[in-house]
Amino acid sequence: MKKIFIYIFIIQLTTFQLMAQNNQLGSWNILNSNYHLNDTWSIWAEGQIRSLGFYSNFHYYEYKGGFSSQVHKNIKLTLGAGSYQTYNEGGNFLLPKNNDEFRLWPQIILSQNIDKFKLEQRFREELRFTSNGYRNRIRYRLGASYAFGKMKKINKPFQVQISNELFFTDKEPYFERNRFLVNFQIKTTQSSSIQIGYLHQFDYRINDETGRDFLVLGFSFDVFRKSSLEKVATQGINEN
Repeated sequence: MKKIFIYIFIIQLTTFQLMAQNNQLGSWNILNSNYHLNDTWSIWAEGQIRSLGFYSNFHYYEYKGGFSSQVHKNIKLTLGAGSYQTYNEGGNFLLPKNNDEFRLWPQIILSQNIDKFKLEQRFREELRFTSNGYRNRIRYRLGASYAFGKMKKINKPFQVQISNELFFTDKEPYFERNRFLVNFQIKTTQSSSIQIGYLHQFDYRINDETGRDFLVLGFSFDVFRKSSLEKVATQGINEN
């Protein structure tokens, strides 16, 4: 099983394009919150805003929410929905929009610990109601994370993460996008964390949010219904 995960991960990494589509670094900003009802169920919400320049040329934002169920220690199910808005390039939220979209998506995450590493596979099906008509899309992400530092309660304070995600549709050209992420996460408290990373996105004949190179900055916090539920660990690689 360990060799299978390693082989799949190597194959995915070979799809990463070393040359970016544009040398200008954009920004990718995330605010995420999770409300844990108990050890199994949680409600979450997230907002994102992105720019093609370094905090200039803002062209995209999204807000979404849903609920998740940890049905097994290695299996997590999620149902999410949200609004995804893409604007023209060349300015801050420049009209007319490229895409005005509502999206509904079920998701499953499979995880496995191998030595000191945690491996994750994420499968997501997106039902997309766009300004250009209805579309389907399937996403598959393979990621690994490594936590280190002095243990604080049940978590280590630092975590390095790497992932690669492929986007497919049921219509030509079928393959739409490849998204590669390297991320560093710091737990500031038992229930909050910040992340900084680099994301490269390669698009192939896609007309929604444009891919480039991005500096990723994120903040995540968890709220627990009871103090005893703080044994629920915060998420690793951004799930949503």
